[in-house]
Amino acid sequence: TVIINLFSAIPKIGSSIVALLWGGDCVCDATLKRFFALHFLMPFILLVLLMVHVGFLHTTGSSNPLGIDTSTQTVPFYPYYFYKDLLGIGWYMVILFTIAMCFPDLFADPENFIRADPVKTPLHIQPEW
Repeated sequence: TVIINLFSAIPKIGSSIVALLWGGDCVCDATLKRFFALHFLMPFILLVLLMVHVGFLHTTGSSNPLGIDTSTQTVPFYPYYFYKDLLGIGWYMVILFTIAMCFPDLFADPENFIRADPVKTPLHIQPEW
């Protein structure tokens, strides 16, 4: 609600944008479904954009903002940088899967492991992150 209400600060069309994002006069089921779909699809859209970006780098190469002619000193993207990036991604995935599968509670706060008591509310409730 707070983030969507920021759009109401836009003169003349802000309230229309808020109503469009909400799908009505207030936050309702349509709003939650829209934002769930957005949060579900956004990683896939970013992955496609990343693949397009790497494809353009592969075909045209990196630009030179200084304008210096370095065509004799360039290294092709494939196989050198491709395998270097593939190795880096592989190491990150190994570390991520090792933490996720072997040590899932490594970054969890000890407060979150206290048994729930429905009679007593904790002094400070905090999320995982």
